[in-house]
Amino acid sequence: MNPSEAGRLMELIAFIQDRFRLTVLLIEHQMKVVMGVCRQIVVMDFGEVICRGTPDQVQCDEKVVEAYLGRTGAKDAAAG
Repeated sequence: MNPSEAGRLMELIAFIQDRFRLTVLLIEHQMKVVMGVCRQIVVMDFGEVICRGTPDQVQCDEKVVEAYLGRTGAKDAAAG
């Protein structure tokens, strides 16, 4: 998706959640979209669930940082 499409998707998901009070299952790799519309996130690495939680919890989880940024990224995230 390009940025315009991602923005429209985020608006549509928010509309569906608010208007119809439905849960939307989103499988997405663009973090802007995921963090922008999800209230709860399940993170998988090689088919295994490594974290469940809110966007803030997931962003700070050591397993998530290491799986997606590597060991160097984990050190950088802990320092910052």
